[in-house]
Amino acid sequence: MLKSIFRFNKYANLEIIVVDNGSSTDPTPQWKLNYPSSITFIRSAINIGFAGGNNLAASVATGDYLFFVNNDTEFTEGLIESLVHILDINPRVGIISPKIKYFDAPDIIQYAGFTEMNYFTCRNKCIGAFEKDNGQYDHLTGKTGYIHGAAMMIRRSAIDAAGLMSEIFFLYYEEMDWCERIKSSNYEIWIEPKGLIYHKESMSVGKKSALKEYFMNRNRILFIRRNTTNFNKWIFYIYFSLIVFPRNILKYYKEKRPDLTSQFMKAIKWNIRNDKNSTILGYPIYDIK
Repeated sequence: MLKSIFRFNKYANLEIIVVDNGSSTDPTPQWKLNYPSSITFIRSAINIGFAGGNNLAASVATGDYLFFVNNDTEFTEGLIESLVHILDINPRVGIISPKIKYFDAPDIIQYAGFTEMNYFTCRNKCIGAFEKDNGQYDHLTGKTGYIHGAAMMIRRSAIDAAGLMSEIFFLYYEEMDWCERIKSSNYEIWIEPKGLIYHKESMSVGKKSALKEYFMNRNRILFIRRNTTNFNKWIFYIYFSLIVFPRNILKYYKEKRPDLTSQFMKAIKWNIRNDKNSTILGYPIYDIK
């Protein structure tokens, strides 16, 4: 990722900050030997989650625009310039993502925007996902439902208005919750498909982990609790109770995954027992890898 920045970036006024988020062995001394002194390396001794790691970098960043990118991405020519241009010419844009394609399948789209959320089901769709890129979405520059957490550029004033990402989510849904708060602060969420970044995420979904099952379900409920009306919440609760709950329990049974059943129940219980603004993670820190 760092090599791709140096190879393709031509934007002069750039500050690079790298966060190590709880690796078992501190890699930062070797990083400092291998990379220019102009890069700021920060280490958290423990894993503080997706939001926590990004927020740690934001706390020392000095720029007017902050570009959060996953370490399993690679830049392309003009990426930063294309996003900066949109923020420069349209002050209502609070946060923006580029088009994302799979690194191992570079003609396949991962993200070209999101539809708006259906608050009754807490479901939406990723535009262009798994489609071959023939430029069919390159005209979509403008508002979209949500950015993608793998690559998102936000203006400082939007952070000042909406706050940083909520660290209680830890993993999954935190960037969507952030977008809701940014929208509530009268900023717009945009996609710039003429900007491109490659993501080294697999196109295939592997075996489900207990950690993923817990946070996906806990945070799906939490997102609704934090971001919609009471009427929508009750419709969602009914949908979740009558459709999602029996469907998931049956699926876990068929897959012979009692471990996922316990995580699913744990996710529901967390939301019953804790306030929507709780700081209680609900997952043993020693189990988080």
